[in-house]
Amino acid sequence: MPQLVPHSGYHWNGLSRRFFEGWYFRLTLPEERETFAFMYSIEDPVGGTPYSGGAAQILAAETGYLCRTFPDVNGFWADSRRLALGHWGKTELSSPPGYLEPSIFDRHIPEGYQVTDTWHQGTLFDPGTGQRCRWQYEVEPVDGWGNRGMPQQATAGWLSFLPIFEPGWQILMAQGWATGWLEWGNRRYEFTRVPTYAEKNWGGAFPQKWFWIQCNSFDGEPELSLTAGGGRRQVLTWMESVAMVGIHYRGQFYEFVPWNAQVEWEIAPWGLWKMRAKRDRFVVELTGTTDRSGLPIRAPMPHGLDYACRDTVSGELSLHLQEFDGHSSKTILKAMTSLCGLEVGGSPWNETWRSVA
Repeated sequence: MPQLVPHSGYHWNGLSRRFFEGWYFRLTLPEERETFAFMYSIEDPVGGTPYSGGAAQILAAETGYLCRTFPDVNGFWADSRRLALGHWGKTELSSPPGYLEPSIFDRHIPEGYQVTDTWHQGTLFDPGTGQRCRWQYEVEPVDGWGNRGMPQQATAGWLSFLPIFEPGWQILMAQGWATGWLEWGNRRYEFTRVPTYAEKNWGGAFPQKWFWIQCNSFDGEPELSLTAGGGRRQVLTWMESVAMVGIHYRGQFYEFVPWNAQVEWEIAPWGLWKMRAKRDRFVVELTGTTDRSGLPIRAPMPHGLDYACRDTVSGELSLHLQEFDGHSSKTILKAMTSLCGLEVGGSPWNETWRSVA
């Protein structure tokens, strides 16, 4: 079992300040050219505020989107020590919410979800559209956030343990293998050892503007995962722009973050994501594109859950990682995919965003 990743547990400390925590899980079916993104969130879990409640969203490539809200915060549960959470809809169970054996969950939770680092299960139904999704699959974690087999790292560094830089962001599982089944509408998918991914964010403040790139299903490279992103966030009384690139390749972690690298980006309002990062003797270049329109996705914002970002999970991406030694260079990795997750969020997005951090 891989070592525990920092920030795996639930962060809420019981106080009544504005707070949200969100989790993102991705399941990719390479042979089907299909991918499903699960997004769970809880806001103001103390209850009784205009924004209190939970939500579950599923993005199925560009073929569909399902969102269900869970207004009762008392149906939500999460473990403060490890990755484990869930939300129950209406149920006849009188016990406090918590993890259930899969067969018991099936019998007694007609709508809801539960997820840990090794299991993911749920059922959702949108009465407005008639869209339904059910899923159960086991997870075999491979890479967290760091070199395989070594102590894992906080994505935002040691300062992420202090509520100075909010929201916090942590990649929980850069690479894992999923085995099980999923039913989307009338179609059932059964799969064995397909790529899966997990990340989260949390806090009491919200980024003004952001972008994101993620994929762990590349052509001919089963041991490759990429996560990159950036945004404008508040730090105490000022705003700053930050960005990072993280690559896991055959057990080795290549990290490009503001405290060890120079990161440049050029992100269009939609359709083009370009990044270049350099540290020590390594340089990485990314180009993501899409001619799809993408879908609007809800995200926790200061005024509650709202359509704040646009996503595709079927983007094109090229990745080039090089190592320089004196006057010469060698290519460590060149890879392509058409199953990349691409996102822009927040505002304003009136023009291409070019910056260096």
